[in-house]
Parts: sequence; C-alpha cells; structure tokens
Amino acid sequence: QVQLVESGGGLVQPGGSLRLSCAASGITFRWYVMRWYRQAPGKEREFVAEIMSAGGSSNYADSVKGRFSISRDNAKNTVYLQMNSLKPEDTALYHCNAYRIGVGSHWGQGTQVTVSS
Repeated sequence: QVQLVESGGGLVQPGGSLRLSCAASGITFRWYVMRWYRQAPGKEREFVAEIMSAGGSSNYADSVKGRFSISRDNAKNTVYLQMNSLKPEDTALYHCNAYRIGVGSHWGQGTQVTVSS
C-alpha cells in the first residue's frame, strides 16, 4: 500500500520559514519524480516544485522561485520543501505527489501552511 505522509506545516509570520517533509512508503522511491502542489481555499490546486528521480534537476513555479527549495533523500524515502520568505499568499494545503511514467501519481493528504501576522 502506497503512503505519502506530509509533515512540517503550521502557522508562521510573514517573512518566516518552514520546512515540509513527505515520507513515502510502498513505492520504490528513487524511481519517482517527487512534486509539491498546494491548494488555497476557493482556488485550484497549483504546482509548486518538482525534483527528478535522480535528484539532479528541479523546477519551480514562478511564484516561489528564489524562496522555496526542493530536495530529496532517497535513502530515507523522503522529499523536502524548504520555504523561506513566506508570504500570506503562500497560505494553502500543501500536498506531496509521487509520479512515474506508466504508473501514474500517488498523493498525500496534505499539510496546512498558514502565513499570517
């Protein structure tokens, strides 16, 4: 059974930082592209960042470039999202996604990030 479990969300003031984690089980983690998405209330889910299976390449949404950093530890089956200089508009439910061509996607339940003073 595939499980993606996100953690690390919370309430933070504007300008603050958080580090999200997503622990995967039930998949061969190193084969999967790992992505973070987010969904704010009343809005569609949007792509945030991705890191390739080998960990050598990553991509970011324009809205988070220069502030967020994605990384992975294939030995721990975990992907991270370091979020710095947080803004109120970063408030959302953040979901982890594991994708492999020919297999499809697996999703976690999400972790809430709230940026507010």
